[in-house]
Amino acid sequence: MKSSERDQRLPGSEATAPGGGEPMRRRGASDFSMVEPAEFTSYYGRNIVKPAPWEADIPAYLFSGGVAAGSSLLAAGASITGRDGLRRTGRLGAIVALGFSMAALVHDLGRPSRFLNMLRTVKLTSPMSVGTWILSTYGPFAAIAAAAELAGLLPEGATPSRLRGPLKLLRWVGRPAGLVAGVTAPPVAAYTAVLLSDTATPSWHEAYRELPFVFCGSAAAASGGLGMIGAPVAEAGPARTFALGGALVELAMEHRMEQSMGLTAEPLHHGKAGRLMKAAKALTVVGAVGTLLAGRSRAAAVASGAALLAGSACTRFGVFEAGMESARDPKYVVVPQRERIAREGPTRYVEKQ
Repeated sequence: MKSSERDQRLPGSEATAPGGGEPMRRRGASDFSMVEPAEFTSYYGRNIVKPAPWEADIPAYLFSGGVAAGSSLLAAGASITGRDGLRRTGRLGAIVALGFSMAALVHDLGRPSRFLNMLRTVKLTSPMSVGTWILSTYGPFAAIAAAAELAGLLPEGATPSRLRGPLKLLRWVGRPAGLVAGVTAPPVAAYTAVLLSDTATPSWHEAYRELPFVFCGSAAAASGGLGMIGAPVAEAGPARTFALGGALVELAMEHRMEQSMGLTAEPLHHGKAGRLMKAAKALTVVGAVGTLLAGRSRAAAVASGAALLAGSACTRFGVFEAGMESARDPKYVVVPQRERIAREGPTRYVEKQ
């Protein structure tokens, strides 16, 4: 067919689409493809990112590790300021929480040797490797401080003479061990947030800016609540301040996190994760308000401390569940990618990858 005949069959710049469909424009040098954008059905609804093979052991590990870290920090301050009841609560609370945390981690790993195998190397680019060494540094000092506290509870005349020397030495090293545990505690509370946000799970990864602050604030609120429960009201002033400050940081940074996450914040508001996060906010607010009354009432101190502990646990479980849900639904992977491509252009997006 001659070109003139073709032009007669193509009025203007249109041609009949294959199959006799609607006319389509002839493609010019500056035109883009006129293919209709496909409806989002990525992988026929199947997940793109594989959900982490974790169960309830991991959020329990995240929560109890935060309680241990905050309690050691409070105990170190109490040791310096002469608050024996708060120091005792912090040290013993820290070792109980740390023991529970390690048990949950080992249960998830399957056997203790897997944790020990991670100590065979140091990989600074791996949050798991760094976290293992952080725990291994902090744990022995927290254990020594707790053992010294228990030794201090034994009556002088009730111990055999052969044990008095070692127990006296243990009491003497308890203070420096407790101070070292307090110094090494903050990374224990923060590294778990880095561990989650370093994964490809959408809701965890997009929260990388604020999640460490959320977890640290949550740890402070929970450990302050534990101090309010276990320490005498007259000695628990630092615990109340710590708990209130942690609660405010947690609530403020959690709100900011949800604003910055875009679409991937959606799982935080729906389903099981949504219920947990709502409960976390309500319990944290109630506990924070209760700290203002806890200085005059033992019952208020116990109730608000329990609310803060429960709120912190709900925060960890809620964040965990939201991440798992975001990994199951492919839209939380594909839609943010498309938005970044539209914002930055395909060339720039590929370069960043």
